[in-house]
Amino acid sequence: MAKYETMLVTSSTLDEEATATLVGKFKSLIEKNGTIDSVDEWGKRRLAYPINDETEGVYTIISFTSGPDFPAELDRVYKITDGVLRSMIVAKPEAEEAK
Repeated sequence: MAKYETMLVTSSTLDEEATATLVGKFKSLIEKNGTIDSVDEWGKRRLAYPINDETEGVYTIISFTSGPDFPAELDRVYKITDGVLRSMIVAKPEAEEAK
């Protein structure tokens, strides 16, 4: 099991309920394949550049632990889901032992 962090930017044109449903879908997918360590909802932020003619997006960061094969599946689901503007999954480095 390894630790990962994913950032998800969803469309700001979705209402709060639709955004919560979309993020909830990804949370449940992560929980089926690992454990969620923390969820940090940043809310609506201005994008650095327009994506699909949108200038704002709703940011969510999820830290989780899973097997090494799951992040590729999560990325695939992000790419085929309507309402997801951008996503990124990174592996967190292992904490170094104190010397």
